[in-house]
Amino acid sequence: MSQITTHVLDTSLGQPAAGLAIKLQQLDGENWKTLGEGLTNEDGRITDLLPDYETVPPGVYRMYFDTGSYYKKLNQKTFYPFVTIVFETFDTSHYHVPLLLNPFGHSTYRGS
Repeated sequence: MSQITTHVLDTSLGQPAAGLAIKLQQLDGENWKTLGEGLTNEDGRITDLLPDYETVPPGVYRMYFDTGSYYKKLNQKTFYPFVTIVFETFDTSHYHVPLLLNPFGHSTYRGS
């Protein structure tokens, strides 16, 4: 499993947000470097943003969630065309960044 993972739940539908595009990026000076990207699976998870063997150093990272395209596929308008979550890691342990999503709001926390 990737050192950094996510799980997206669509609270308006009461189910996982399958097929949502996500990018994992690292702050490199003043620029963001993409480390990995993919689509959430049927359970709303993406566990392979990084290869299993790769660990990233402590630093500032962000996840970019393409919520506009996700809701467009559902023929649903959304107030948030994308969501970015910026977070800081302090060691090489596992970091889980869940997103609770609906067309007009979102919430996140550090998961386990």
